[in-house]
Amino acid sequence: MKVDREEKQILEAYDQGGMRLTKPTKAELARVKAAATNTFRKNRRVTIRLYDHDLKGIQKKAMEKGIPYQTLISGMIHQYVEGDLVESKGG
Repeated sequence: MKVDREEKQILEAYDQGGMRLTKPTKAELARVKAAATNTFRKNRRVTIRLYDHDLKGIQKKAMEKGIPYQTLISGMIHQYVEGDLVESKGG
């Protein structure tokens, strides 16, 4: 498994005893469960038309990430709406 620089630093710190695992509190677990439930609750269905090469590219990226392509599309839309995915100024 390939790890990035930050993950490598975390693993090294853990191996050297600089970090230790802790059990989350009930309140933390409740917040995480609520966030997960809200994240995966989808109540609208839409139909869109895409260029064939765009769909194939999305399917390829989704396969690389190990997720369904519909989930990738939904996630990209969510990131854009939340301002985490921005348009490039060039073009």
